[in-house]
Amino acid sequence: MTCQDIMTPEPTCCLPNETVACIGRVMRAQDIGSVPICDDRHHKQLLGIVTDRDLALKVVAEGRDPNTTRAEDIMTRHPVTRHSYDDILAAIEAMETHQVRRIPVTDGNGLLGIISQADIALRYGRPDRTAEVVEQVSKAATHRD
Repeated sequence: MTCQDIMTPEPTCCLPNETVACIGRVMRAQDIGSVPICDDRHHKQLLGIVTDRDLALKVVAEGRDPNTTRAEDIMTRHPVTRHSYDDILAAIEAMETHQVRRIPVTDGNGLLGIISQADIALRYGRPDRTAEVVEQVSKAATHRD
């Protein structure tokens, strides 16, 4: 099974100059916990990722204005990614190693999809492995997703 088999295809992305208020509205409307940040909406060259945790820790906790703070100000640059043809076990191991809950999937040229813990739980068909991923990712209190 490959990353392409499990990923959620064509995730919503935002641009680096969009405000975090806009990103928060996208998260709410799409019921998602992260938004990939791409160079444009057509080619979708991945530049970074903003998570709900980023909004809490880098905007709210720091007292930044969500209407003026831009995605590029808080995004994680060079996020952990996997290629669409990688085995799903490579994505699971990366999630555990880097303690992230979501991994963008690329084809080397652009963003194709994203794999979340929920995608693994719903599509992988191995409840034991899903539980292990959740446990490993959740171990450190200072994890980054």
